[in-house]
Amino acid sequence: MKTPAPLTTVVLTTFALVVPSCTRSAANERMIQVLGSNTLLEVGRAWAETYSKLHPDVSLSVNGGGSGKGIAGIIDGTVDFANSSRKMEPGEIEQARKKGHEPVEHQVGYDGIALFVHKDNPVASLTMEQLKQIYIEKGAITKWSQVGVKMPAGTSDDIVVVSRDDASGTYEYFRDDVLGGKTFNFRNEKRTMSSPTEIIDLVSKTKNAIGYSGLASSRADVRAVPIAKKEGDKPITPSIDTVLDKTYPISRPLFMYSVGEPKGPAKEYLDWILSDAGQRVLLDNHYPPLRRL
Repeated sequence: MKTPAPLTTVVLTTFALVVPSCTRSAANERMIQVLGSNTLLEVGRAWAETYSKLHPDVSLSVNGGGSGKGIAGIIDGTVDFANSSRKMEPGEIEQARKKGHEPVEHQVGYDGIALFVHKDNPVASLTMEQLKQIYIEKGAITKWSQVGVKMPAGTSDDIVVVSRDDASGTYEYFRDDVLGGKTFNFRNEKRTMSSPTEIIDLVSKTKNAIGYSGLASSRADVRAVPIAKKEGDKPITPSIDTVLDKTYPISRPLFMYSVGEPKGPAKEYLDWILSDAGQRVLLDNHYPPLRRL
């Protein structure tokens, strides 16, 4: 996906900002700091770019690093918003409260986690159980032929399993939704990537690979595999429509967290994101919005 050109009023980096360890002060209220999910990084940049044109007096800093990093900023009270592709865990909320920070959850959209393969991989569909056996530690499926796939001549039958790193909310959601929860581990032989772009880059160059990422990661050189809830069910192709109508089985809400209810410019920014105008930016960047527009 093409990264928007940097703007003078928007700090667009993939590194965490160096900010004070104390709670944000009124002196910085015109600067809105957003940190967290790499899944939401592209649309976070698009929101910031669009909003800065409407409100040039407000500076926006949008940084990635993973949902866990954004949530750590909420726990410490050093950011205005944490982008997160998963819910905060009870232990994280308790950590924040011990520091005098009350996390408030704001759902800002939806996502479908697609399973991407090389465009020349002929796999027609997979079931949730097959996915589990491909990804789980000591899973039964290690070759494409075990799911009825004959790979192109010269391509290994071995499945190259590609996953996000454990700082990612997508990693945690996939583990919980596909593998079965925190007590289950990913296959040791997996290739671990730190961003959606790295996942897609590897899959696009590796005909026998499979990797998961959000819908917005779609590109012409990879293909999203239709997924069936169980054997015999109709496989569903991930799309904005199948996420919104809840037929695609690996779908999730997307969140922004704040310390307490946002006020001033931060509240105005969140209200705009939740408005039709902000939700259209989400849709334009291939994310399912909160409602049909």
